[in-house]
Amino acid sequence: MPRHSETRHLPYSPEQLFDLVADVARYDEFLPWVVAVRVRSSSPTQTIADLVVGFNAFKERFTSRVSKERPDRICVEYIEGPLKHLHNEWRFEPAPQGGTRVFFSVDFAFRSRIFEALAGQMFDRALRRMTQAFEERAAVLYGINSSSAQSAA
Repeated sequence: MPRHSETRHLPYSPEQLFDLVADVARYDEFLPWVVAVRVRSSSPTQTIADLVVGFNAFKERFTSRVSKERPDRICVEYIEGPLKHLHNEWRFEPAPQGGTRVFFSVDFAFRSRIFEALAGQMFDRALRRMTQAFEERAAVLYGINSSSAQSAA
């Protein structure tokens, strides 16, 4: 069961980062391995979406519920797909020195032992690439150089 958590300081407001993470419909535009997104329903407090994730020849669809507590917290819960479970949480706190402290955690497990083994081998690299993609997207949207972001992990 891969688990990961980290804290980062980014030079954006909590509202900006909340909007970026909450915009699930655009994940296929910038997140590696997300090849398609279909939003089933969306409101200010909740989104239900299908994501198709592709790794080489493998493609899997999963459905998740994204609970939104503007501008402080976003939680992702698994509904259906190839996983046993998925819990992903983002928290955004204004940093005293400006910008935002972002707390990110993910915990998931695949039903398939083959996918679990593949995930274990690639997990750290994939998460680094994913968090980097969010930072790069923030720089594109909000015009602040992502190299000013600092890891606090």
